[in-house]
Amino acid sequence: MSNVLIIGGSRGIGAAAVRCFRDSGDSVVFTYHKSELEADALRQETGASMVRCDIKYSDSVRIAVERAVDVMGSIDILICNSAIADYNLITDIEETRWEEVIDTNLNGVFYAVRHVLPAMISRKRGCIITVGSMWGEVGSSCEVAYSASKAGVIGLTKALAKELGPSGIRVNCISPGLIDTDMNKSVDESAISEMAEETPLCRIGTPEEVAKVMKFLASEDASFITGQVISVNGGFIV
Repeated sequence: MSNVLIIGGSRGIGAAAVRCFRDSGDSVVFTYHKSELEADALRQETGASMVRCDIKYSDSVRIAVERAVDVMGSIDILICNSAIADYNLITDIEETRWEEVIDTNLNGVFYAVRHVLPAMISRKRGCIITVGSMWGEVGSSCEVAYSASKAGVIGLTKALAKELGPSGIRVNCISPGLIDTDMNKSVDESAISEMAEETPLCRIGTPEEVAKVMKFLASEDASFITGQVISVNGGFIV
């Protein structure tokens, strides 16, 4: 059994990951920011531990990591899932909003990795899973900030895999397509239907399908996989 820290675990893909790892008997600590009611309900449902964290700030992440270590003793698996979306023409994006998206989606991954890594390097083992997006691979019109942040996550993942491989630490990125989460609730239903029709599997994905890939990448079955971007998009991007 493993000790798992999930950054951004109160809803959507993160909550599905909490359930998936707990169902396998792993110890799980997950972070939340504003969704305290959802987080507490998930804690009661699964027995996982929760800790508030604002991923935009290094000190907040450091405290969350320290609390996770207090609960579990160590962190074997780090999953960086926290993210926000933005739908705007680049000419309409406020600079403060741009910074918020980059701070949350990219800098937050950097902070989490930085605070978890020393112990992993000391033990010469560990697994880090980042969450990118298919828009980080190909870009999306009117989602420049989001696409740029997720492209950064993909680059960070590949570079880290090369840097940390000699220390026995694997680093991989999951790149979801359109998934049925709260993040996509604001997307027009007709746009969702159109994207589903353009997807070879003719539907959108579920958080559970992404979580199962996380579980695989964290397992010994994936012991020779690192530096990879695993697309979970139903074939929308091939």
